[in-house]
Amino acid sequence: MRRNISLLVLIAALATGMCVHSDELAAQAPESTPSAADLAEGMRLYQQKGDCRACHGWAADGVKADNQMPDGPSLRDKKYTRQLLVLTIKCGRPNTQMPAFDKFAYSDGRCYMMTAADLAKNATRMPDPPSTLQAREVELIADFLMAKVVGQGPMDYAKCVEFWGNEVPVCKDLKK
Repeated sequence: MRRNISLLVLIAALATGMCVHSDELAAQAPESTPSAADLAEGMRLYQQKGDCRACHGWAADGVKADNQMPDGPSLRDKKYTRQLLVLTIKCGRPNTQMPAFDKFAYSDGRCYMMTAADLAKNATRMPDPPSTLQAREVELIADFLMAKVVGQGPMDYAKCVEFWGNEVPVCKDLKK
């Protein structure tokens, strides 16, 4: 009898854990295809509030105009998942120059099970972000990156026009 109760408790715990895990994954997956307005807002957040372009470049290709900012990797050639983008934007990357945009990322162990005290032990100090982002803003940036950047390869004229929605001066310098 005791064994059966233990087995039932184990099954219930696993089922509960799976439901929580599924809920977390569902929260990070877009409910539907992002609208044009959501993609535009994600691009605005990437370019302005998050200032991601300072390190990753305006086209997220790692080519930036300011040599004072850290070099961010190109996001165009890599095969990132939306879940990894959300995690990286929220939590940054410890021991690198990628900041955490979640205001409470290292206050309670929600990111990589680390706290601010754990981060202080790293050789490279994680910089403060230009501003913090709300969860919905992080998701909008991730949706924008997945739709317009990740896996798109090097920027060319056609991609530039599609990226911006029309021909802007920077597109004229790219190969047609």
